[in-house]
Amino acid sequence: MMLIVFIVLFMLIQPAPLHAYIDPGTGSMLVSFLTSMAVTIFFLAKNFMIRMKGASFRKRVKEEGSRKSLVIYSEGKQYWNVFEPVLQELASRDVPFWYYSSDPEDPGLSFKAPCCVTRFIGTGNATWRVLNFLEADTCLCTTPGLNVLQFKRSPEVQRYVHILHAVTDATLYRLFGLDYFDAVLLTGPYQQTQLWELESKRGTKPKELPVCGCTYLDVLAKKATTLTVEPEAKTLLLAPSWGENGLLRRFGLRLLHALAASSWHVIIRPHPQSKISEKDTLDTLMAALKDSPNIEWNFDTENLHAMARSRMLISDFSGIIFDFAFLFGRPVACPSYSFDPRPYDASDCSDEAWTFKTLRGIATTMEEKDFADIDSFLDAAATDLDRRDAIEKARNEAWAHAGESGKYVVDYLLSENQVR
Repeated sequence: MMLIVFIVLFMLIQPAPLHAYIDPGTGSMLVSFLTSMAVTIFFLAKNFMIRMKGASFRKRVKEEGSRKSLVIYSEGKQYWNVFEPVLQELASRDVPFWYYSSDPEDPGLSFKAPCCVTRFIGTGNATWRVLNFLEADTCLCTTPGLNVLQFKRSPEVQRYVHILHAVTDATLYRLFGLDYFDAVLLTGPYQQTQLWELESKRGTKPKELPVCGCTYLDVLAKKATTLTVEPEAKTLLLAPSWGENGLLRRFGLRLLHALAASSWHVIIRPHPQSKISEKDTLDTLMAALKDSPNIEWNFDTENLHAMARSRMLISDFSGIIFDFAFLFGRPVACPSYSFDPRPYDASDCSDEAWTFKTLRGIATTMEEKDFADIDSFLDAAATDLDRRDAIEKARNEAWAHAGESGKYVVDYLLSENQVR
């Protein structure tokens, strides 16, 4: 097909004897018409090829197996703590499910149960090709942005269910992150109000919003009871979110040079997305601090060991703040700055995000002027233990059904109109 297009273009541009005069205006119009026709033919041919490939892939999917009742999709090993309680509960009830992952090192691919089929589906475009032609009653995932960018609704999937992987606001996803899901599994009841408001303002289809708890916190809490790691003297964890509102972008070396010159040992644990979306920033910071003996970079899949070693945490609006406070009850400090909500769903909400209202109660505020005498600030913040009531209040609001989230997730998935 593409060959035919090029042959037509070639014939159109070949010189031929002219026996009539064409004025410049008419000639220009003719050239524009022929160019437009050629471009139209090109894109029609390209669209035809895409449709043919899609039809071929869909036919192969049908031939390979029947429709699936429940497909769980994981972006990678960093989400295993989110899905592990769900897989265990499904297996205990002998509910058939398929577990797909884009990471060959995902522990979920090694999960063994008679009712479970696991599959590595590739990365990049290979992932979207599988997901966008998926055939299933229900697809459960942590991936936001359904029907916004590459992740499209398959006409052969009845319901898309999103499971939150942080106890922070559901509106701190990038714009329209949850709009087109059929259900969102919440960690706490406070998240319902925000999503109801977005549905009302945007006119999107109402979603089911069951409160199921926080699966990954249940896993970490269980692991924490068996830890033998003690917090190290004057060790702090710096664990920011990513993007323009993250403290690595907001403060960069102004903060990091101050910490490198302090008497504290600093574990810097960038958000996993930083390695993808702001790699240049990360590379610059790491190069600038490579000779600082008290700076340690941490890229472990799980954050529990780094948290256990640390006497305090510095972060921005990352969900790790609540992991650290809920699991260990140790002090948290957050730099003061004006958060720009425009890239996030929170920009369309009338009330301030729960995360920021709550941080004022559980965290010590760090002003930029404190960088000049960072040791004094850190020493004082590390002894601020008078926030237990605020932490307990936040835990009750954001972490429902502690220790039982896997059961509540599966109860929902097996409820009416869900997996059968």
